[in-house]
Amino acid sequence: MYGDPATIRKILTELGDTWAVVGLSNNRDRAAYGVARTLQRFGKRVVPVHPKAETVHGEQGYASLAEIPFEVDVVDVFVNSHLAGAVADEAVAAGADAVWFQLGVIDEAAYARTREAGLEMVMDRCPAIEIPAL
Repeated sequence: MYGDPATIRKILTELGDTWAVVGLSNNRDRAAYGVARTLQRFGKRVVPVHPKAETVHGEQGYASLAEIPFEVDVVDVFVNSHLAGAVADEAVAAGADAVWFQLGVIDEAAYARTREAGLEMVMDRCPAIEIPAL
């Protein structure tokens, strides 16, 4: 329900190639680091969003979605479930086309709000697992 194949395919192939990855830092031990690298290998521009605003994988980082000075197509969320809803709301405000909550990130109310706002959304899935299968 929160990650049907048609929506996954649409987000990964049709909605654009600029992905803001919320929670991405230079910590190689975190899942976001490897997932971002995989997205880049599949042609996605990865924009790090983290309070440290570090440059990661050659891309300038930003402390928040609101600070990114260009359009973002997809917001990929690597934060705890209790923080994810606020990030989804920020993605709506920023004009993103889709929100992707990573494995283990679940907020059904945020899912409903995001879909009601007209964005595509996937929850509790990983694009680095899904994209090679396309």
